[in-house]
Amino acid sequence: MQDSFDMTTIIFALLAAFVVWKLRSVLGTRNGAEKPPSNPFASRAPSRLGPRPGDPARDSLNRVITLPGAAEPPAAAPPDKVDRWKPYAEPGSNTWAGLDAIAAADPGFAVKPFVEGAKAAYEMIVTAFAEGNREVLRNLLSPSVFESFTAALTEREKRGEKITTTFVSIDKVAIEEAALLGNTAEIKIHFTSEMITATRDQSGKVIDGSPDRVVQVDDIWTFVRDTGSRDPNWKLAATETAH
Repeated sequence: MQDSFDMTTIIFALLAAFVVWKLRSVLGTRNGAEKPPSNPFASRAPSRLGPRPGDPARDSLNRVITLPGAAEPPAAAPPDKVDRWKPYAEPGSNTWAGLDAIAAADPGFAVKPFVEGAKAAYEMIVTAFAEGNREVLRNLLSPSVFESFTAALTEREKRGEKITTTFVSIDKVAIEEAALLGNTAEIKIHFTSEMITATRDQSGKVIDGSPDRVVQVDDIWTFVRDTGSRDPNWKLAATETAH
């Protein structure tokens, strides 16, 4: 009876050790030096984009989401396929050629997941700026844009102002331009959204916007990635208002 108990105990101990080993092999271990979670533009393969200077825009949440959908394998979108970049670009356009160049430099690039990630990042960054969440911005912005956003936040905090922003809808996410400049992949996105936003002073008085009125906002944001870098993340490198 004792031998049977001991044997059962040994078997369960071995099974438990195997499960622990399997989990560690799949999930990895934490040593305190891990990078933050990948941002909405993290592709499944190393990509190439580099930072560009930008203007202060807005921030987002203190978390980062993964890119929706896996990168499509190159075989699924051969370079000579006629509708490769439809409906995101017109055949024969500079944008189409730019997407071809980016895909050639970064075989893991897939346009649909990128656009979905851009939409998610847009809402996160705008929301984070309203909340003054620097950590989210740090993960999603290029260093120069992060510096500009941080300066704008610091000035706003000195004045004691607060911003509330609520997204109603994002109606348009369209690629305006795409190019490969050296090792830097660059994609410019036109966002058209509807939101409710209001800025209040220290006393709570609304000094800009309205807490009750929905406004349409048109922004053009440029995202970049260094295709020669091991970092798989795209960063917001410039912002401008669409005319």
